[in-house]
Amino acid sequence: MDYRSFGGTGLKVSPLCLGAMMFGAWGNRDHDECVRIIHRALDAGINFVDTANGYSDGESEIIVGKALAGRRHQVVLATKVFAPVGPGPNERGLSRKAIQEQVENSLRRLGTDVIDLYQIHRPDPTTPLAETLATLNDLVRQGKVRYLGLSTNHHSGPGVWERRFAAWEIVEALWLADRHGWERFVALQPPYSILRRTMELEHFPMTQRFGIGNLVWSPLEGGWLSGKYRRGAANPMDSPRAGTWIGDTANPKFERRLEVVEQLIPLAAARGVTLAQFANAWVLRHPAVHSAIIGPRTMEQLEDSLGALDVAITPEEAERIDQLVPPGTSAL
Repeated sequence: MDYRSFGGTGLKVSPLCLGAMMFGAWGNRDHDECVRIIHRALDAGINFVDTANGYSDGESEIIVGKALAGRRHQVVLATKVFAPVGPGPNERGLSRKAIQEQVENSLRRLGTDVIDLYQIHRPDPTTPLAETLATLNDLVRQGKVRYLGLSTNHHSGPGVWERRFAAWEIVEALWLADRHGWERFVALQPPYSILRRTMELEHFPMTQRFGIGNLVWSPLEGGWLSGKYRRGAANPMDSPRAGTWIGDTANPKFERRLEVVEQLIPLAAARGVTLAQFANAWVLRHPAVHSAIIGPRTMEQLEDSLGALDVAITPEEAERIDQLVPPGTSAL
């Protein structure tokens, strides 16, 4: 495994990070099988595991905790805070109360004394940023957290909880931390794939300038770049995500991405690799990307993703992809 320095930190991480979102009610409900998948990933050299307090209402963290029993020292363990965990007004968000309660819950579920990378999942416009940063700084000083990061969405929706972190807001957070002598954010978890390249405009240049590591999510764009959704073919409905998040693949809103996928499949086939391997390898090609999250639901999906480590995108292939989805744009 060719481990990479994570941003400006001393952490060494595998190019592929095992994402645990599909372990539990959102994907694979078989805890024993999920543990086997995690162990296989570790045996293959993956040393980066990412989960969140809200994935399957914390079930994902429980599964990860089971799998890491006796192997915790092998892993850079990342989780997140933000998701609603109950009906109360203080059971979500990034207030001091919410963060302090949720970090304890995550530590308990994960069966560990310390989280290597603790990330805020989304912006919380109802809480002053200084309160959030001061609380996160306390967690580092208390030894419960080693590094701090943040995750961002690909767009800003109409709801109060649907905002994303703009690049300038992340720089503001760095400035505020420096001003008060608090721990800085050292990691960003943004969406990035062949179909969604908007992070190349502002976020990637910003992170490179300030030494922030990028742990990108959805390099297969929710399955679109695995090749399982094809023009003229029905949705296989092989997972809760396929049914709930995708639905009818004949919906006109999917036409642009299907057009791109149908042209990518021959590129991958010409190399003798799967589309998923090709898409993951392309993401890892960008110099701002330190690790890419793979989110397997099955052992077969994990094995397929591991094959990306043996694929190097050629300049000619990269140029063809630029023609299909120009840098900084989105096909979604």
